Amino acid sequence: MTPDASTWRSSVEYEHLDVLTPSDLAWEWLRRSDAYDADFEASVAEHGIATSMTAQIQQRWGLRFPCRPSDATP
Repeated sequence: MTPDASTWRSSVEYEHLDVLTPSDLAWEWLRRSDAYDADFEASVAEHGIATSMTAQIQQRWGLRFPCRPSDATP
């Protein structure tokens, strides 16, 4: 998942960042992290599905997974 670095100096390639929310911006950089990618792949291999992120990975990367409204307790 290594990004193409050939155009990293082109400001046009990064104009979309100006309109991102803080969480969207965080995701743009997190998804480029080789360490995060390795943790994600290990979690998928261990659990078989991407949504089974462990508490350790959530803690390490500062991720939050709010429950769906149907899963919320009253």
